[in-house]
Amino acid sequence: MKAFAIRVLVATVLTFSLCAALAADTIKVAFLGSLSGPFALQGEETLKNVQAAADIVNSRGGGRKFEIVPFDNKGNPQESLIVLKQAIDQDMRYIVSGVSNIAHAITDAVVKHNARNPDRPVLFLDYGALDPALTESNCSFWHFRFEAHADMQVNVLTDYMARQPSIHKVYLINQDYAYGQAVRRVARELLSIKRPDIQIVGDDLMPLGKVKDFAPYVLMIIALMVRPYGIFGKAIIERI
Repeated sequence: MKAFAIRVLVATVLTFSLCAALAADTIKVAFLGSLSGPFALQGEETLKNVQAAADIVNSRGGGRKFEIVPFDNKGNPQESLIVLKQAIDQDMRYIVSGVSNIAHAITDAVVKHNARNPDRPVLFLDYGALDPALTESNCSFWHFRFEAHADMQVNVLTDYMARQPSIHKVYLINQDYAYGQAVRRVARELLSIKRPDIQIVGDDLMPLGKVKDFAPYVLMIIALMVRPYGIFGKAIIERI
């Protein structure tokens, strides 16, 4: 908790310092999100939330205005680096984005930029990339995350599962990128400690955004989580 409070303090001080360094009346914030492709709906809704937050702050008056400038990263790290450079070239010092594999790319690029341009530092505000490595092994002073990472979330989930004697089987199905792989790893680790009697009957990593038909996954989960019961073959699904 103390470490978190220190992070908030540092981020706040850094934010005010950067604000003071900018000469324009409007503070431009670059939003890097999936505004096209399979994740466009999610990206557009997130952009609306960020814009709404800026509108609330702007409506209060008393200072400089925030302008949210959207960039379409098309949901991939390579495109994110391209639009990140465009934002920085337009002298935008605040980058808002999420998604773990994209956040790793942005963090690395921001660290390199700030090392080469100490007079024009950039701050990465991460609204939802949950890979623990982003604030652990790949931690950066210039990256600030606002949400609990995967290890924290799965720890709470498995705490609950440990108190539920009716849970006997678990099927792991996760996104096949950094966040999903982190969830898979810590779920196996914590379940083996808290409830070693629980059987992991399936473990799939799926290419989210490419899979359109989830019926095969549903059928596989049912097949592994259901057992025959009674002479009529009635089935019951054990609680996950």
